[in-house]
Amino acid sequence: MKEPSARPSNPCFGSGPTTKRPGWSIRALEGAMTGRSHRAAPAKARLAEVIDRSKALLGMPENYRLGIVPASDTGAFEMAMWSMLGARGVDVVAFESFGAGWLTDARKQLRI
Repeated sequence: MKEPSARPSNPCFGSGPTTKRPGWSIRALEGAMTGRSHRAAPAKARLAEVIDRSKALLGMPENYRLGIVPASDTGAFEMAMWSMLGARGVDVVAFESFGAGWLTDARKQLRI
């Protein structure tokens, strides 16, 4: 395999330090709740606003739910559990912290 002859002018891309878009300014973060717990009242209010505005933008019916979850394997797995598990039984093996949390979801929250 040969190395490409053309290289980016700035190699800071991907995970880790990244290049900001042209024209980006620290002022873009004004009002951001960095370092704030998602459980704090102002953050919960912001999440509720984002959910309400997103539902309106998508034209979702009132009785539909829209949720914001972590963008991680854990969040994806929990969304799959909450969306696909139902009336039929399921076997859950919990051998570490994530599995224990999913067992709690299945047993106590989904009640399956």
